[in-house]
Amino acid sequence: MANGNNRILTADQEMELRRPIEDHIGKIQKKIDSLRADGTDKVISLQNQIDGAKRDRALTREERDTRIARAKTELEKVKATEEKNKGEVSKLITDAESYLKLHYDQQYYQPVKASCAMEKAEAKENYQKKLSQLAKEHQGILAKLSDTREIKEEKYVYKNRQFDAKMVYEKELQRIKDRNHAAYTYKYHLIDLLRMSRFTLLETRAQKWENYKYTFNRRAFLLQNGLYIAIILIFIALCIITPMVKNAPLLTYNNVLNILQQASPRMFLALGVAGLILLTGTDLSIGRMIGMGMTTATIIMHQGINTGGVFGHIFDFTTMPIGLRVILALVVCIVLCTFFTTIAGFFTAKFKMHPFISTMANMLVIFGLVTYATKGVSFGAIEPMIPNMIIPKINGFPTIILWAAAAIAIVWFIWNKTTFGKNLYAVGGNPEAAAVSGISVFAVTVGAFVLAGILYGFGSWLECARMVGSGSAAYGQG
Repeated sequence: MANGNNRILTADQEMELRRPIEDHIGKIQKKIDSLRADGTDKVISLQNQIDGAKRDRALTREERDTRIARAKTELEKVKATEEKNKGEVSKLITDAESYLKLHYDQQYYQPVKASCAMEKAEAKENYQKKLSQLAKEHQGILAKLSDTREIKEEKYVYKNRQFDAKMVYEKELQRIKDRNHAAYTYKYHLIDLLRMSRFTLLETRAQKWENYKYTFNRRAFLLQNGLYIAIILIFIALCIITPMVKNAPLLTYNNVLNILQQASPRMFLALGVAGLILLTGTDLSIGRMIGMGMTTATIIMHQGINTGGVFGHIFDFTTMPIGLRVILALVVCIVLCTFFTTIAGFFTAKFKMHPFISTMANMLVIFGLVTYATKGVSFGAIEPMIPNMIIPKINGFPTIILWAAAAIAIVWFIWNKTTFGKNLYAVGGNPEAAAVSGISVFAVTVGAFVLAGILYGFGSWLECARMVGSGSAAYGQG
């Protein structure tokens, strides 16, 4: 091959390796495109027309309905053509993917990868030679100099030359890295065209891992994750030191479960405020929401008649079935928390009030209202059988952890797999651009606060069950 080494490929030689694959897949792609022209392509175009008509506020209702009806009629015909060609398109895609699987790695990617490895080794060798040459020249120049100022200037020049050599080396490494990455991702480019951006789960994961390796920067990684790394190192240090000092291990199964059990209700709070952080906001009223929810849940699920009152009224829910009281407590917690978060969301969305202000107002109002209503007293314990109903321990395992895991899964689904979640990211990234795109910034903002209120209600209800009551306005302080 080139450069006296039969494993390093030139750009032309790399293209020669790739050309047979491009030609074979290209012929199949042309057949697929011709089959899609009167089917899938027109389906997508008509669906876009329908969506555009629905969003076009310049049209009258009659014009909108007429356009949509006409597009839907044509869409039915086009879908029939798409369905007719579906089997042949699938067969062509399967043939193309089988060819890629047999030939791409062996005939193209692996030779390019080996070439990149050799180029990397050669670049490192050249860099070391350049440093040795610069050091030798530097020592020779220093031997001829006697003036202190000239020696100092030569050392400065030498450092600059070393820096220049390092920049050239790093630029060469980046070029090699780009070449290897381009060779790897070209396969997925071909699959993207064949399947119209529909990748399998494994293919998606492979691309994400490759992109992570390609964009990984050690310095940026340490800057972004330095706090987490420090926490992990401190935790490891404590796990080592604790047995020496206390004669008892820290990292045990029971300790881990206890930490997770205590953190599980807080996961609901974290998920709620995380949605507001996506909108570049926050929520200062979380602690007071928990105090209000804990107090409410304790009053409803209290063991016997309540000893304290709300605005002087003593509540007695003992005549209700326990299961109904548990459900009622959850519903009331959610309703109260959602009511107050909706108020904050309304002022934030309607009057452009910063969440710092609106949620601080919520915090003060809730604390003042609950403290005044209950005179700041604690309402004691709830029915002892309720925690075993909601969060029983199965063979020592606290099922409250499963509630937190379920919350994480549901919120992840909402954020990543629903229109509301995608709109949430869009509004948080650029509200003006989102509004121009047809997204209701007001609805998304209020929706984020409503979702936070629901999660706060669940979290306070679970915290009440975990603590077996003891609700008061002061709970949640800090």
